[in-house]
Amino acid sequence: MKVRSSAWTLSFLFGGLILYASLYPFKGWWVQGVSPIAFVWAPFPQYWTTFDLVANLVGYAPLGFLLALAMMRSGWGRLAWPVAVLVPAMLSFGIEVTQNFLPMRVASNVDLVLNALGGLLGASIAWLLERMGALRRWSQFRADWFEKDAHASLVLLALWPLALLYPASIPFGLGQVWTRLETGLIDLLEGTPFLEWVPVRATLPEPLSPLAEAFCIALCLLAPLMMGFSEMRSVRRRLLFGGMLFLCAMGMEGISAAMTFGPVNAWSWFNVPVAIGMGLALVLGLALAGLPGRLCNVVMLLCLAVSLTLLNRTSDSPYFAQSLEIWEQGRFIRFHGLSLWVGWLWPFLALIFGLSAVSRKSS
Repeated sequence: MKVRSSAWTLSFLFGGLILYASLYPFKGWWVQGVSPIAFVWAPFPQYWTTFDLVANLVGYAPLGFLLALAMMRSGWGRLAWPVAVLVPAMLSFGIEVTQNFLPMRVASNVDLVLNALGGLLGASIAWLLERMGALRRWSQFRADWFEKDAHASLVLLALWPLALLYPASIPFGLGQVWTRLETGLIDLLEGTPFLEWVPVRATLPEPLSPLAEAFCIALCLLAPLMMGFSEMRSVRRRLLFGGMLFLCAMGMEGISAAMTFGPVNAWSWFNVPVAIGMGLALVLGLALAGLPGRLCNVVMLLCLAVSLTLLNRTSDSPYFAQSLEIWEQGRFIRFHGLSLWVGWLWPFLALIFGLSAVSRKSS
């Protein structure tokens, strides 16, 4: 039976993120004068790290899994597994060939093999889960928990934890883009008459007060919470979802801090404003758990609008900016490409989803 699956959207998004992370920063293109596929039969590299091996293997496994899942749910039958194995391998081959033309990247046959094995691993896990009946149980779980037309919201909720991996000056604060956008526009329009059109702020923005920071954190947590509530009809399931979302948020912030500042500082982000903000979000979430779906979307839109306004009117501390440079220029450059754009775009995509959902349900 063919079923419309959010796994298609997730697989395309994940493939695009792999492409971005593998070719970032997209500059310095050159021609080395050697065959672009010479890396295939080149000797294996003498120097490698466990981090690189694991990242290349694990990085492609979700793509193979999502592709296999999407095709099996769409009625591809026996073609699902081989196609889900072949597509990640072909994507990896194309990326490795393209990396020959980037000075900051090195085409590697080891990376190609590990990427292909990662796709094979992910597709095989999906196939095994299907044979064991786990995917049918998931379909039943999804039908019991979520509205029938819940697709875009599930994709956004699945991407939200990835967005939290990128360090933010305010925990859970996604969409803080104005400072970088302003700087980028100034650099782009330097020396042109259009520079005067850029709405440059006359004074440097001030950091949020502890109380305003706590309020902003509460709004940032309420936005995905209300998005999930809008797709669930049962209050009990909403409460369970809320608990899982809070646990996921804390876990991803801890992982982000550990990757940025070291494992010993995994909980350095948790301070008094964060505790107050999370507590306020929890109380408000409990109070709003019985709202109809359309009103949940309205509350989500209000939370996003106010939180984006607060986040983009504040400044980063010098210590945070220095830590960000370590993240972006160090060994996490691949994760930078993946999580940076998701963190920037997630609230705006959620705004589009919320407006569409409210207009659709009111028509």
